[in-house]
Amino acid sequence: MSRHRHLNDEGGATIEVATPHGADDPSMSRPVDESTHGLVDADPRLEPVAEPTAGPADVPSSTEVPADVVPSAPAPEPVDASDVLRPGGGMPLRRPAQVIALMNQKGGVGKTTTTISLGAALAELGQRVLLVDMDPQGSLGVGLGTEPHGLDTTIYNLLMHDGTNPDEVIVETAQERLHLLPANIDLAAAELLLVQEVAREQSLRRILDRLRYRYDYILIDCPPSLGLLTINALTASDSVIVPLECEYFALRGMRLLMDTLRKVQERLNPQLEVKGIIPTMFDPRTVHAREVLERVREAFGDLVFTTTINKTVRFAEAPVVGAPITTYAPKSKGADAYRDLAKEVLSREPAS
Repeated sequence: MSRHRHLNDEGGATIEVATPHGADDPSMSRPVDESTHGLVDADPRLEPVAEPTAGPADVPSSTEVPADVVPSAPAPEPVDASDVLRPGGGMPLRRPAQVIALMNQKGGVGKTTTTISLGAALAELGQRVLLVDMDPQGSLGVGLGTEPHGLDTTIYNLLMHDGTNPDEVIVETAQERLHLLPANIDLAAAELLLVQEVAREQSLRRILDRLRYRYDYILIDCPPSLGLLTINALTASDSVIVPLECEYFALRGMRLLMDTLRKVQERLNPQLEVKGIIPTMFDPRTVHAREVLERVREAFGDLVFTTTINKTVRFAEAPVVGAPITTYAPKSKGADAYRDLAKEVLSREPAS
C-alpha cells in the first residue's frame, strides 16, 4: 500500500515560460516531476529570460519589430530530480522519508531497543535516519548517549510552540547519518495541554512534514500507552512495526493493539498500515517462547518478520555506554539480528 507518493501518471504539471513578444516556443514548456514538490521552480535555469529591447539607434520608433526577428530565449536545460537539494539538507532528493512508529501498549517489550538498533542498522546501510522520542521517560536519548533531562529544548517545544526551529532540537549522534529528536519528562505535560488544541492528533505530523525530505527513514519510539502521544505518532506515520515479546501476556495484548490501529485508520490516517511484527526477547531454549512464536506466526502470517530478536545481555549493556548494539558489540548475534531486520524493512519498501 503506497501512501507517501502522489504522482501524476500523465506527466505532472507544466511550467510555461514566456517568450518575447508572445512568440510560441514549444521548447519552453516542460513537464515537472511533482515528486520534487515544486523545488525545481527555484532552479535558476528555469528563470524566464529577460525580453531584449531595441534601442533607438537600432529600430525606428515607428517600426514594429516582427516576431520572427526577435531572438527566442534559449530552452532551459533539463533538471533531474537528483540535482535538487532537500530543504535544509544537502542530500539529493529521492522521496519523502518513510515514517514508522514502533508501538505496543505493553511496556518492556523492546520498543526503545528496537528503535535504536534498527535505526543504527539502517544508518549502516547508508540510510539517513531520524529517531523521534515520544516517550516522556527519554530512554531513546539515554540509549544514544544523551542526557535528556539536561536539554533546554526537546520535542515538547516543537509540539507546544509553533515558532521553535527543529534544527535547534535535533541532536546528532555519534553514528553517522543517525539523528535524534529527544524527549524528557516535560513531554508528559504536553499530553494534557494538547487536549485543548485544534487538530491535536495532527501536532506531530505537522512537525515531521517539515523534516521528511532530510531523511530516508523517521522512526518514532511510542510510549507504552494508547494515549494522545501514541495517537499523534500513529497519525503521523506511514506504517507501524510492533515489537512483540514472546510471552503470553504480550500476545493477549495484540487484539487491543490491532483494534486501536483500525480506529486510527478509520478516523485519522486511512493510509496507515502494519509493516510487520518483530518477535523480541525470544529464548529458543524454552518451550513457552517457541509456542508463543508459533501462535503469532499462525495468527499473523506474513506480517511477522522472519528475523527474531533473541535475548542477550548485550542489549542491557549497550545503553550503559550510550551506544547502539551495532556499535557496542558489532559482532554479537543481537547486532546481526537487527542488521537482518533492517534488510527486511528495506525489502518491504513500497514500490516507487
